[in-house]
This record gives sequence, structure tokens and C-alpha cells, in this order.
Amino acid sequence: MWCKKCNRETDEKICSICGSDTEDDIPYEVYWCEHCKVPLIKAVNGADKEYCPLCGGKTRYMATDLRPVFPEERLLLEILLAKPLAYMEKSVWASNNRYYIDGETITITTSLYKKYPIDYIIRHLEAYKPQNNYDYFTKNIEVFVKANQERLSYLIYEAYSFIQDSAKAYPRENIVISFSGGKDSTVTADLVVKALSDPSLVHIFGNTTLEFPTTIEYATRFRLNNPKAIFKTAKNKEQDFYSVCEDIGPPARMLRWCCFMFKTGPISRVINSFYRDKNILTYYGIRKCESVTRSKYNRIEDNAETIKIQQQKVASPIFFWKDIDIWLYLLGEKVDFNDAYRLGYDRVGCWCCPNNNARAEFLSKIYMPEQYEKWHNFLIDFAKKIGKPDPEEYINSGKWKARQGGNGVKAASDVKIKFTNCTTEENAKVYQLKKPIDDCFIGLFTPFGRIAPELGRKLINETIVVDLKTNVPILSIQPFNQDGYEYAVKIKTMNVAKHDDLQRMVGYQIKKYNACRKCLKCESLCKFGAISIIGDKYYINDKKCRRCKMCVTAKYLDGGCLMDRYLKTKD
Repeated sequence: MWCKKCNRETDEKICSICGSDTEDDIPYEVYWCEHCKVPLIKAVNGADKEYCPLCGGKTRYMATDLRPVFPEERLLLEILLAKPLAYMEKSVWASNNRYYIDGETITITTSLYKKYPIDYIIRHLEAYKPQNNYDYFTKNIEVFVKANQERLSYLIYEAYSFIQDSAKAYPRENIVISFSGGKDSTVTADLVVKALSDPSLVHIFGNTTLEFPTTIEYATRFRLNNPKAIFKTAKNKEQDFYSVCEDIGPPARMLRWCCFMFKTGPISRVINSFYRDKNILTYYGIRKCESVTRSKYNRIEDNAETIKIQQQKVASPIFFWKDIDIWLYLLGEKVDFNDAYRLGYDRVGCWCCPNNNARAEFLSKIYMPEQYEKWHNFLIDFAKKIGKPDPEEYINSGKWKARQGGNGVKAASDVKIKFTNCTTEENAKVYQLKKPIDDCFIGLFTPFGRIAPELGRKLINETIVVDLKTNVPILSIQPFNQDGYEYAVKIKTMNVAKHDDLQRMVGYQIKKYNACRKCLKCESLCKFGAISIIGDKYYINDKKCRRCKMCVTAKYLDGGCLMDRYLKTKD
């Protein structure tokens, strides 16, 4: 445990000096033993941080975090430096754009990735591949694991304790492991199965359709190696990534619509089919050092504003681990993992993710040339379509990743709520629709109360929505003809204290009807499984809906529809 206020390590949950709550987040750094040629993971304020536990020799500070460089990536580095096989008998590690060769630093700039043509690099990789081997690497890793055995034992003990404690309130059938095929979820899955001594736990693999080929290979291998595990694949079979990109534009760093459409949404559907309205505990491979956003999470999270799938509580056994801890566990426990890491990828998600760094893009040119070429050509065409004066520069410089909103995208008009105030009735607005009114449109107002068409005026095809608590009409929905609108609806609010608040939520449902792209965010948001997207229709099940209004509350769904965030533009 660690007290941030006193900046000290302690065994107490409440610091005896200052009375503050403590965390299992003791700061660690990486030191180097020149004699053993391995990195050592040491507590910042540890008394023994200056000495190697194996040889007793003095150590020196190396980095805040590291990852091993496997022989495949090492060979690529050597080719870029025009030194093929020069480091085959050396201990090679990396941190961001820095490589450490037997503890000495080499900084790699992005310009080096452009030094040689890709076909030149591929030819040299193939030429030297027969001579490249794991002999020295394997021996070096054995020393690394032995030198950091105390750290590994602590990581395992602490994670087991956390998992066993967090799982107490849940039957085993209500425990789920989120499996992405990346190193973090691999470690999490291994820890949870061993801590609970249960190889038959449910694993849900989110196949985004944009996975690395090695990820699909690894997921297949994982299933074969864990035959007792209940392994379910969540995949959006209704959407095509490129078709959606054509419609609303490619995902960008702040506009990653793909996460819900191709990952969270499909996973939510699998969970709903398995558990319906039961509460579950999901173990995730989330680590706080991965991003600023994740650093604000709690190790156990059930805040409705934070978690993406509402019926689950999320627990993160490796929340405080660093990259080097992950690799210490994988290599020390001899756990199989995704081969993409051997090639030099430091993260494995969607291969074309806008969050990928320059090295990941460079590696994709080498190991996924056809996919890379298709994606690059699409981006160039998109840049031309939205009017960029220099499409090549816009794409190659990475500026497309910073794109915000739907500027230049035709679909952007769908999220703009167009209405006029009714001149004959107070608290009534006439909204523009993109298509004719149908039963699904009327069903969008289920969260507000009971749909009561029998109370409406038949001559004007009016539908009334009645408040469930008071049994008093609060909404009147009526098809309408309005100049300038091909399709329109008049909606009047009644018998409420705050007409503007209710009309704002009505506007959110209008936006959903006009702009829904089946992103599946609403399905994930509803903890009661009342919302479903079937074909091109948005359904709300009246019997399942609890009228909690989360789906029409900006706190949980800003703008009332996820497409608002991705497509809105400034007037």
C-alpha cells in the first residue's frame, strides 16, 4: 500500500501518520544491472534499489517503464540502422522511441522509418530471417525473471487477493472476463482463472473486424489451449467498417465511433443474451498508466457515467501494473501471447486505430501491406471529398486523426434538429423528420410514459403519452404538414412544470430517429435490455423499459445521440 500524502510505503489501509486512505499504487522505476544485463523493477523509495538481487552489484536508473524487444523486432531495428544481426547477443529493451542496447540508449526518430523503401526492408527481413534466433534472448529473459522474482511474486499475490475479494459477492456463472487478444487482457484472464481456480469462466472476445491477423490466430489458439473456458465471440455482422466510414467519415482520436459500433455494442448484446437483467462482474485489463482518462478510473468501477455497459461492475486486477510488469508475468509464467508484440507493436487493438503511433503504421506497411494500402487510399479519397487542398499531406501528416465533427460530411445534417414553434398551440413544436412516421418512431417516446393511441384524436392520427405515476397526458404526437419539410411531426407538451426540459428530451428522440447509424450505444446504455436495433429499426420494449430516462439524459448520452458528437458542425 502507498500513502500519496506522506509519500511512503505502508501495510495499512489507512495511513497511521496522516490518516489518509492508501492505495496499492507504490511507485516503481526500472534500474539496470550492468553485470547481469537485465532491467530491475525497484520501488522508488526502496532501500535496496541501488543493488542487484542476483550479483549484488550496483545498479543505475534506466527508465520509468520498459518492454522487451523480441528477435523479430530487433532484426528490423538492425536493418534500419544498417547493422544486420549486430545486437543478436545483446539485451535489447525499449520505451517509446528509445531502444536500450545492453543498457545504452539509441533514440529512433520517425524519419528513420522513411529512410528505406518498404520492399527493401521486407527483402532484408526475409534474407536474414534464417540466421535470426532466440538463443540469447531466451537466456537473457530467464535472468530477467530470476532477478525480478520478488516483484513477480508480489504482483501475483496482490492480484489474487484482489480477484478473490472482488468475486465474493458473485456466483461464478455471473463472472465474465473481457478478452481482447492483447497482452493486458491475456494477463487478466490468466490471473482470474488461476485465482478462482475455475477454468470454465466465461470469456467474451470482441472481434471488431479490424483485428490484426495475429490476434485472430491467437484467439483461435487460446480457445484450443483452454478447452474448458466458455469462449464467446462478439461481432457486429450487420455493419461494414468501410461503408460506415463512407457515410460518417473515418474515426479520429476524439471521434472513435468504431468502439461502440464494433466492440462495446456487440459485447453488450452477448452479455444481454447470456444474463438479461442480471448484474455481472467483468474483469478488464485496464491499467491507469495507459492514458489520462484511465488514470481517473477506480480499480472497481460501477459508476453509470464511466462504465460502457450498464449491467456490469468492472474490476481491474492489473490496474496499477506497468508494461514491464505485464511482460514479467507473461514471460515468467510462460503464458502464450499475441505474436504481434514480437514484431514490435506495443499495443494490439484495431490495426488502423487513429490512436496508433508512427511505428505501428510503419509496421503495418511491412506486415499488412494490402490492408494498409486499402485504408490509405480510402483516407486520401475522403480528404478529397471533404475539400482538403492537399489530401496527401493531410493524411500522411496524421492531421486526419485530429478531425472533429462532421465538417464536409453529408450526414452531418442528420443531427441538426430543425423545428418551428407552432403558431396555434402553446408548448408545441413542429419537427422536421428525415423519413415518414412509423410505429418505431412512436415507440421512441416509451421512456416518457405509457403510449396511449386510444386517447388521441383519430381524425388527426394523434397519439398521447401518459405519465405512469399520475396517469395524466404529458405528450401529444401528431403527423403534420409543414412548408419546407418533406416529413414532419408536431409534438406538444402538457401538464408538466418544465416544458422546455421535456421538449429538449423529445428533441433527443427526434435526433435518434433522423441520425441513428446503429452504433449500439443506446443498447449498451440500457441496463434493462429494453433498447434494441433490429435491421434499420430502433425499438424500445415497453415491458422492459423502466422509464429511468438514462437514454434521454445528457449526463449519460451527450446530445441525446452518439452521432451528435461525431457529426455536429458549427453554424
